[in-house]
Amino acid sequence: SSMAGLQVCSVLVTGANRGIGLGLVRQFLGMPSPPTWVFAACRDPKGQRAQELQNLASKHPNLVIIPLEVTDPASIKAAAARVGDHLVGLGLNLLINNAGITKLNSLDAETLENMTRIYTTNTVGPLLLGQAFLPLLKKAAQGSPGSALSCSKAAIINMSSYGGSIASPSGWDLMQIVSYRCSKAALNMLTKCQSLGYREHGILCAALHPGWVQTDMGGSIGQTPAVTVDASVRGMLNVLSSLAEKDTGTFLDWHGKVVPW
Repeated sequence: SSMAGLQVCSVLVTGANRGIGLGLVRQFLGMPSPPTWVFAACRDPKGQRAQELQNLASKHPNLVIIPLEVTDPASIKAAAARVGDHLVGLGLNLLINNAGITKLNSLDAETLENMTRIYTTNTVGPLLLGQAFLPLLKKAAQGSPGSALSCSKAAIINMSSYGGSIASPSGWDLMQIVSYRCSKAALNMLTKCQSLGYREHGILCAALHPGWVQTDMGGSIGQTPAVTVDASVRGMLNVLSSLAEKDTGTFLDWHGKVVPW
């Protein structure tokens, strides 16, 4: 598998209890040489919606479930401390900001409350997570020989969507979800800012469009999405394994193609 190029000792995935997040966790655990630590973060680790994650954790001692509410700075700090305790002096190679929400609303029906809630989760969450995990990401970069940026060294990957592409004409007929689209366009700018701000620390930053995937969220638009979670996740891990210096600050899809801003 071309994922073999991805040699991460530790990875944290947010929104890991279902959909793409859970798919990522499964794939990391199933690698020929899996990470020493896979941290799966979700809001309610002991709840019904995290049952599959709990089942996986009972079979894989390298899987650690971390409670995390990405809209709560205290929860983010606690999660970073908990991950740091497990890593015992080692850094975190890969932070995947996958947690996201959407709400179907027409342009006329959007509200202050709705815009704010979705922006807080989809855009501010990844900002705060980047801040909280920066010391661990820096430590991973310092501990990795060679200067070239890569996901095996240290990286922040933000799960975006072509719905956030301002330049792409497609999408409006499919999803007139204004709050979600605005939050993803802003997440793309955050990714660019992180790539510029964290480059000196040896951290690669990129935004990924996973495809229109068969998840609870993807299916909420009312038609059946084209891509399975498994296909999307395999594709994205291939992309991660090939990301290099030139790719920091870019917006790519699950095939590795550039998505227009």
